[in-house]
Amino acid sequence: MGQGSSSEAPHLTLEQLSHALGQRLAQKSFSPLELYCYTSVFRSLADHQSGLKYWSEATLCRFLELPEALGVGPILFHMASYLGAFPFPSQAPAILTYEALLKVVAIMTERHGTVMKTRSREAWHRELYRSMAVYDRGVRRSMQDRSKAHGDKAESSDADDGAGSLGFAIDAPVDDEEGEQDDDDELVLAALESMDAIEALKQGEQPNVHHSIIPTDNLLKLVELLLLIAPMDPQESLSTFASQLPDDRIEELRQTAHAVLSSFGVEQSPGVTYRTFGSVISSCLPHVFDGLHPLFEHFLFAKDFDLSKRNPNAETAIETHPVISQPKPVADPEPILRTPGEILNLTILSQLSFFIKGSNLFRRLRPLYSGNKHGFSMGAFEKQVFNWRAPTILLVSGTLLPDVPSSTRERTLSDMLPPKRLPSSVSTKNASSTTLTFGAYIPVQWKHTGKSCFGDTSTLLFQLAPAHDVFEASSLSSDYTYFNKPPTQPAGVGFGSAIPHQSSAHNIHQHAQLRPGPVSLHLDDALEFGIFTHLSEGGGSFRPSRLPCRRARSWQDRFEIESLEVWGCGGDDEAEAQRREWAFQEREAEARRRINLGTGDIDADRELLRLAGLIGGERSGGSV
Repeated sequence: MGQGSSSEAPHLTLEQLSHALGQRLAQKSFSPLELYCYTSVFRSLADHQSGLKYWSEATLCRFLELPEALGVGPILFHMASYLGAFPFPSQAPAILTYEALLKVVAIMTERHGTVMKTRSREAWHRELYRSMAVYDRGVRRSMQDRSKAHGDKAESSDADDGAGSLGFAIDAPVDDEEGEQDDDDELVLAALESMDAIEALKQGEQPNVHHSIIPTDNLLKLVELLLLIAPMDPQESLSTFASQLPDDRIEELRQTAHAVLSSFGVEQSPGVTYRTFGSVISSCLPHVFDGLHPLFEHFLFAKDFDLSKRNPNAETAIETHPVISQPKPVADPEPILRTPGEILNLTILSQLSFFIKGSNLFRRLRPLYSGNKHGFSMGAFEKQVFNWRAPTILLVSGTLLPDVPSSTRERTLSDMLPPKRLPSSVSTKNASSTTLTFGAYIPVQWKHTGKSCFGDTSTLLFQLAPAHDVFEASSLSSDYTYFNKPPTQPAGVGFGSAIPHQSSAHNIHQHAQLRPGPVSLHLDDALEFGIFTHLSEGGGSFRPSRLPCRRARSWQDRFEIESLEVWGCGGDDEAEAQRREWAFQEREAEARRRINLGTGDIDADRELLRLAGLIGGERSGGSV
C-alpha cells in the first residue's frame, strides 16, 4: 500500500498536496474542540469573494489586536502569507483561506511537529526567517560591496550575483551552497514525507535562504512587538498591553529593540542574512519568538466578537455569543512585575525572557537589593541577598569612565588593573551619553566565597545595553561567581575572575592587583566602579561572544556604577523562607543587644560568653 501511495503522489498538483497537508494538520495538530473554535473564528470574520472565503490583512490585524503605533501589521501579514503556502514557496504569497491560515497557526504555535515528526527549533527559526525575508538584487549587491570593503569573506559568500526580483526570498532561482541544502529543507522534507510526496521536490520546490535578507526596519518593528507580547498568556488579550502605549512606552520599546538589533550588526548593512540570523538567534536570543505562541493560540478558543466591525460583504453573521465561555478571571492576579526598579522594567524583563525562559521570570521576580535604596555597600548587599534560597538576577548600569582618570578614585581603580588597557566597546564620542547595562543569572544561593567561587554551568553573564549579548558558562574553569570582602582578593562582587591563592607571605600591595578573567565582570568592594572585560580568545569561566559582529573583538569597559539591583527568581515560598530568616536574624541581634556582661545576671553573662564561643560546644574545655 505504501508503494501505491508513493506512485500516485507525483500526479497530484501542488494545490492538492497543500490541501492534503492542511487536512493532516487539522486532524493531528489540534484537538476537536480547538478545531471547532478555529472554524468558528475563521468563518465569523472571513471576507467573501467569488465564493472564496479568506482573511485580509485588516482582518488579521484587527483579530490579533496589533497596535497601529508599532506599524507591525504588514510584516505579520507578510509572514502569514508565506507560511500559508508552506511547503511550496512558489505559491507564496498565499491567500489566507481556511487551510492556509490553519497552517499559519500550526507553524506559529509549533504544533506542526505532530505531523512533520520534527521539533527542531533551528528548523522552526529557519522557516520564520523565510517568512520575513525578501530578495532584492540591489540591496544584496550593496551588502556585497560593503562586505568586500570590510574584508568580510564570510558575508560576501552569502551575496548573490544572479538575477532576482523583489518578493519572497524563495522566489529567487539560485543554487544553495554545497552541504547546506539538506539542513535547510528539514521542515519541508518532513512535511512532504508526511504526505508521501518527496517527489514534489523535483518540481523545483527547493527553498533557499542563502540569497536573501530581512530588511532592518522590518526586523526592528517585529522585535518591538515581541517585546510587548513576551509576557502574554494564551487567553490574555493583546489589547490589555497595547492599550497602554503612551509615547514614552513606545520610545522605551524602540530603544530596547535597537539594543537587541545591534546583535545582528545592522549598523554595517541594510538587512540581516540567514547566516547572521541563525548565529545570533542560537547564541543569545533562543526564546525571542516564543511570544508568537500565545498570540496565535487566540485562534483556538472562541470569544465574543464585535461583529459591527465585520466586513459588510460577509455572507452570513455568526452568533455573537462565545462558543466556549472564557475562564473566569482570577481575583487580583499576580502582576507581571510587582514593582519596577531603576533598571528592570517591563521592557527589560521581556528582553531577559529572550534568553531566559519566561516561566522563570514573569510574575516570579522579587526585588531583593537596590543600591540607591539600601546603600552601595557589601554589607547591605549581603543582608538583602544572602537569605534568598533560589536563583537571582543581578543588574548593573553606569556610564563609561574617561580613558584618562579624572579623579583620585578613578586613578586608584586604574592602578588596580594591568597597565595595558583594551579599547572600550563604545565610541568615545558617545561615551558620556551612553548607558552600559550588564547582568548575570546566578542559579544558586549567594555565599561568601572563601577559597573557591560558587555557581554552576547554568550561570549566565550578559549585556543588555547599548548592545545585547549573552556569554554562556564554560567548563574550562569554575570561577563563576564570587563575593569577597577585604582582605580576600579580588575584593568585591564579580563573575569570571579567578581567586588568587591567599598567603600570609604576600605583600598587601600585591593583593591590590586585580587580574580580570578573559570574559568577566567585576564590581569593586565599594560598589562604585565596574569593569567588564572581553578577550576574543576566551579561555576562562565564560565563553566569548558568538555574535558575528563581535566574534574577533576584545574590549574592556570601565564604568561608574549608577544603579545596582538584585532580583530573586521564585514564588511565595522563597519569599516566605527569606522573611523567616530575616526575622530570626533580627531576634538574634536583639538578644545580643539586651545582654550586658557584668550586671550580676549570671545566666545573661553565660549566654553572652556562649555566643562569643568562649564556653560551651564551640570551645574545648567547656568553660573559661
